[in-house]
Amino acid sequence: MTAWPVIAPAMAEEMAQEAPDLVISVVTGLAPDDLLKVRTTASPVATVEARLSSGDMVTNLGCNDINGYKWCKIESTGKEKLSGWAPARYLIPLNPAPYVEGETRPADSPVVASTGSANEAGQASAPDQSQATDRAPVAPPDLTARLGGAGPAVESTPKSAAEIGRAAMQDAYVLALAAPDVPLDSVPTPASGPEIPCARYVGQPMERCKVSVVHTADKANITVTWPDGGTRIISFRAGQPAGSDADGNFRFTREGSLNMIRIGEAERFEITDQLALGN
Repeated sequence: MTAWPVIAPAMAEEMAQEAPDLVISVVTGLAPDDLLKVRTTASPVATVEARLSSGDMVTNLGCNDINGYKWCKIESTGKEKLSGWAPARYLIPLNPAPYVEGETRPADSPVVASTGSANEAGQASAPDQSQATDRAPVAPPDLTARLGGAGPAVESTPKSAAEIGRAAMQDAYVLALAAPDVPLDSVPTPASGPEIPCARYVGQPMERCKVSVVHTADKANITVTWPDGGTRIISFRAGQPAGSDADGNFRFTREGSLNMIRIGEAERFEITDQLALGN
């Protein structure tokens, strides 16, 4: 396979001055350690005539749109003239010739893109993006314009707190509409109200029971709801455990501000003074 000679930029400029009708292009946009395949015809399956490296200089004889892809006829700049076709997106003209209606237009500046492995270099695997001038690019949201403040090139008036709040609410509403629907039964329901350690049966480890408290004068009634159903009401008077709605023996001990209550042979509860007194 023939390797084309590399010509220095200074020599390329000198050649362009001597022959202004020639367009000198430089190979660019290749992936690291990749090569540009020059083919005998403008087709990604045509025979490979030569391979070029990034920075190589070639004479661009003109470009054409072929099957939706732009290919350029190029020629080596050395003494031994070798010619072939290569995708235009990998060729940047150093001295683009003026375009004349009816003539072949020189290659435009390419869209720099990775070409993958060396076996794929030079194959037009995607449409030439330089031709897609009819599609406007999608720009990211301008947060400076929405929330106020100085941008990199222009100045804008800072927004008030109320305006920033309205913008945030609008964004949250849009995101809520765009979010996928989630069944309500799949969303865990957070626990509501206070809980205390409790046990209902003999030998059962302590678990968590929900409670509700009603305070009247010097008395507090704490309703404990068992996880498996049913309730137990424990009464406090003057800040001390006083009894329950059960028939079993009621007793308690204290450790600091913690009341450890037993009812009958099995039921156990741990209630703090803060919960019983409501402070």
